[in-house]
Amino acid sequence: MKNTNLSKSQDKQISKYLSYILRHQPESIALQLDHEGWANLQHLILQSKNIGNMQLDLATIYAVVESNDKQRFQISADGLNIRAVQGHSNINVDLNFVVKQPPDLLYHGTATRFIESIMAKGLIPMQRQYVHLSEQQYTAVQVGQRYGKVVILKIDSQQMHAQGFQFFQAKNGVWLTRHVPIAFIDGYEVD
Repeated sequence: MKNTNLSKSQDKQISKYLSYILRHQPESIALQLDHEGWANLQHLILQSKNIGNMQLDLATIYAVVESNDKQRFQISADGLNIRAVQGHSNINVDLNFVVKQPPDLLYHGTATRFIESIMAKGLIPMQRQYVHLSEQQYTAVQVGQRYGKVVILKIDSQQMHAQGFQFFQAKNGVWLTRHVPIAFIDGYEVD
């Protein structure tokens, strides 16, 4: 069932579409997500119009899920459903992450234009449910590049954890927390 005929641009276009639908706007195509973010694959296919010049089908979805470098999506064990593994803004979705002890330091990539606000409020999830953090600085750089001139924030996650803040780790390795107060932002560097 593997579709290997997708170009990189088609793969990226479909991945962005799935992220939008499964994380933020399932109602835009009358798709129902359950409380853990699962959507029926056949319903997703039926409700989706052509994406660019492509028709969405099961083989294409499987290929995009398998090739996604950030492992943003998960197919259920029975092969009938799909979900985004993190990044939801939909308040009806609760993935029931397990609390984990984070590494000593985590990183957050952003753009220079957001630093003033971050240094006033700390890191907040904005339209998402969680603040996203990474163990690798280079991953934070990649994330920050999407928003402009990159700034990497160092988060004293061990100290946060010691003071009772909860951390979770999504299936794709992204670390999640509800808020990072300014006191735990251990500094930043412009890339």
